[in-house]
Amino acid sequence: MSQQYEPYAPAPSGAANGTAPAAPPSPGEDPVRAALEQVRREVAKAVVGQDAAVTGLIIALLARGHVLLEGVPGVAKTLLVRSLSAALDLDTKRVQFTPDLMPGDVTGSLIYDNRSAEFSFREGPVFTNILLADEINRTPPKTQASLLEAMEERQVTVDGVTRHLPEPFIVAATQNPVEYEGTYPLPEAQLDRFLLKMTLDLPGREDEIEVIRRHSGGFDPRNLAAAGVRPVASARDLELAREAVARVTVAPEVLAYIVDLVRATRSAPSFQLGVSPRGATALLNTARAWAWLSGRAFVTPDDVKALTLPALRHRVALRPEAQMDGVNVDDVLGSILATVPVPR
Repeated sequence: MSQQYEPYAPAPSGAANGTAPAAPPSPGEDPVRAALEQVRREVAKAVVGQDAAVTGLIIALLARGHVLLEGVPGVAKTLLVRSLSAALDLDTKRVQFTPDLMPGDVTGSLIYDNRSAEFSFREGPVFTNILLADEINRTPPKTQASLLEAMEERQVTVDGVTRHLPEPFIVAATQNPVEYEGTYPLPEAQLDRFLLKMTLDLPGREDEIEVIRRHSGGFDPRNLAAAGVRPVASARDLELAREAVARVTVAPEVLAYIVDLVRATRSAPSFQLGVSPRGATALLNTARAWAWLSGRAFVTPDDVKALTLPALRHRVALRPEAQMDGVNVDDVLGSILATVPVPR
């Protein structure tokens, strides 16, 4: 997330090196919220300096949405998702998207059984709680599109038969920047199905020193248990948290603020494609989840500001002349945030 609108506090002192004990909830504190806060501390035992991305993934789980993680190779995108699923005790499956990957390799397909002389359905990796779609933009659009029904309807239809996916279910997709060789741009319809797009930057100097220090001490990213990552929350905690998020109230003036921000993207000179009503709904849902995680039962304009970039940056398209001038999507959205009146 942008530094300017970064709402997420850093992990508690000591969590970065994996030595911080689980902090007991204070009197009156919601134990479910405390459990999800502990998830961030567990992930920090394996992943350094990506607190905002961890919180973004938790928000997506609370809002029943999907996340697109973009960054250059080697910034721990895959490790981040694996660590999160381990801390939440959820089933996760990984698919490496390659140019020869077929839709049935993701959703599943009918297999002929010689013994019974009948076709039976073999589930694909999409039947899981967190589907890690690794380097999703390295496969052609046909295979990318195979995820659309799963992402939108949370079901898979093969040979006319609909099969529902487990709950919870989200797609956590990683992609390399589109300028990299061998990448295919994601279709606009699929991009719009992602609730958030998080950008993972290269770590700062101190964070990179910590990464190297852990590896020099024997850290193995393939063995999260050895790193001390343990389950601290469950699917039941997520269900209870979702019920609590649904009770978070939004004042009419905050709803109007969300609409004004979205409508401003449609008239921005640098954009040829603005945000649709689905994007406004995404901004609303993520702001409610963040408000609840922050310990409030109502949404503030600051909650909306905090989630504007990750919720909207992938739903707009720059004009070609703006691209040639080096205009950045986040900068345009930042300008909109600075000019749209904030309700008092």
